[in-house]
Amino acid sequence: MELHVAKSGADSAAGTAHDPLLTIGAAAALAQPGDTVVVHEGVYREWVNPRRGGSDQAPIVYEAARDASGAYQSVTISGAEPVADWQRHPGGDGRAWVARVPNALFGQQNPYSERIAGDWFFDQTNTWHTGEVYLDGTSLYESQTLAGVETPHATADSFDQAGSLLTWYCEVGDEVTTIWANFGDADPREHEIEINARKFVFWPATTGIDHITVRGFTLTKAATQWAPPTALQEGLIGPHWSKGWVIEDNTITDSKNVGISLGKEISTGDNEAAAGPRGAKGGTQREREVIQRALALRGPGANEPHPWTRDHVGSHIVRRNTIRDCEQAGVAGHLGAAFSTIADNHISRIHVKRQWHGAEVAGIKLHAALDTVISGNTIHHTHRALWLDWQAQGTLVRHNVFYASTAEDFMVEVCHGPYLVDSNLFLSPWAVKDMSTGGAYVHNYIAGRIANCTEHQRYTPYHLPHSTAVYGVSNILGGDDRFYNNVFVGDGTSPDRAETAELASFWSGAIDMDGVPGQATFVPTPVGTSQYDAYPTAAEYPNEQGSALAGPRLPVWAEGNLYARGAEPFRAETSPRVVDAAPLLVEVVDADAGTVRVTVTDPEQLGTVAAVTTARLGTSYQAEMPYTYPDGTDLDLSTDILGAARTVAVPGPVADTDGTRTITAPGPRTIG
Repeated sequence: MELHVAKSGADSAAGTAHDPLLTIGAAAALAQPGDTVVVHEGVYREWVNPRRGGSDQAPIVYEAARDASGAYQSVTISGAEPVADWQRHPGGDGRAWVARVPNALFGQQNPYSERIAGDWFFDQTNTWHTGEVYLDGTSLYESQTLAGVETPHATADSFDQAGSLLTWYCEVGDEVTTIWANFGDADPREHEIEINARKFVFWPATTGIDHITVRGFTLTKAATQWAPPTALQEGLIGPHWSKGWVIEDNTITDSKNVGISLGKEISTGDNEAAAGPRGAKGGTQREREVIQRALALRGPGANEPHPWTRDHVGSHIVRRNTIRDCEQAGVAGHLGAAFSTIADNHISRIHVKRQWHGAEVAGIKLHAALDTVISGNTIHHTHRALWLDWQAQGTLVRHNVFYASTAEDFMVEVCHGPYLVDSNLFLSPWAVKDMSTGGAYVHNYIAGRIANCTEHQRYTPYHLPHSTAVYGVSNILGGDDRFYNNVFVGDGTSPDRAETAELASFWSGAIDMDGVPGQATFVPTPVGTSQYDAYPTAAEYPNEQGSALAGPRLPVWAEGNLYARGAEPFRAETSPRVVDAAPLLVEVVDADAGTVRVTVTDPEQLGTVAAVTTARLGTSYQAEMPYTYPDGTDLDLSTDILGAARTVAVPGPVADTDGTRTITAPGPRTIG
């Protein structure tokens, strides 16, 4: 059955196309498994809180109506409310305004009294709020003082220095919240000014609301809280510890923290590390406890979440969305993203305001991405593009484009593998931060440096293959990595080996190395695999005896790679191809749109290489698990980043060595 919603409707209506409902919430209260809620053009200012879910064969679908051509109508669901009653404020540069908002507008939670805080949130000094102020859809910058509105100063690290001069400040009273804002030269009475009024846009209040599809909307402006892996992970939209959601063809913008959360519910822990007394258990131990609690959940009684198993949690699809302007992450999730697919999304402008920072900031930040496929995404202008933290096992990272990352394109932290990184473009100055074992890097184009280290202090879980059941825990010995058939392109320079200063972690002040305990350090080497020169080969490994506590460094394999413009190979790589000019070049041709051009300039120079298969990759050291698809079948790496067949294997991400290819970022589109 179809339930229709339109701005001309009424919530007492029948919900038909000719007698539509007024709010999506009213339709959600009526929708049953197999129903479709069709929302017609307009702006809907509400929190959509689905009352029930569907089934695998009969999901409940929420979708924007389509026009005669099949394109989605313009349907926005917003967590913000307009504020029109602005008065001039007499102080400062004369461009400040003030509005007084009744607290009743905010319901149970006033975003202008809720402080951003939690585990691994670094700014413990300033009082940042989950509220926000928007001028014609663009968020202003919060000020800690009224003086910062009267006479604003640019935020030093912001991507938009001029924009950071547009500021706001708030004070909350018993009945009224007062907001001062500097709109620059704009008169707010002649523009649309909105403020955050709701924590969520599309989010079930209870867990276990399975098999929901959300498609074709603009979802925007949510007052979400910081979302570490040891807390309730709030998102502008998310399944809230459920199974089988499909989030597709949407534009998702302006969550204060996370756009899409596939993550953890609250009962297994909520910021216990940050809330505990001095000397209490740290965050790493709390995270281990969260995992065990999730496995032990009893559900499905009243308000009792299901345990963390494939049968009950995860298996979501997030595809063809445009996700931007979120300050923590475009997509985040601990445990709840397992067995999911995140594909063909365009993610940009994540953490660009830079007013505060924490260890959970990335375009995509996932913990425990078991058997999760991350493919075909374009991620750019972020702090870090993709961050897999803990338990990347059976994870596939394929055919993605990464550039303009201020930290690095890909960080994989304290994971044991196996995880596959296949046919991606890494275009930022730092390509990979490897603090894990069990990675297979195959047919990538890598134009940035790799940082690698062991991690002997943290013990993290690995699992039985294709299962949430914990097989064991271990520290990170380093190695067990494979580099096959990649193209490494340097910048024509090499670090001075006499001046290889260690790049310390965030904790000693380098913001681009955040999330790393103080004992983890990195020494810069050229682009390429020489970062692993201290590691043994498989033949050397039995002769290297490690300590009883830490164990030996694990072997590294490298074959079939091409190194150009000063890129350097692993010391023991057999017959690496080292050339001066790069026979394969990648350039960003439209940075905002996410368009890159791949050009093969010298096919003969590329040469041919041996194909990579599941059998060739072997098994990961800790989980003793082969590199396969999530269903356990063997990998097929015979197609390139554009889907073309590799009739003959050559290094790099493209199979067709004739001419130029263009890759354009995906996003919302008309679906036939």
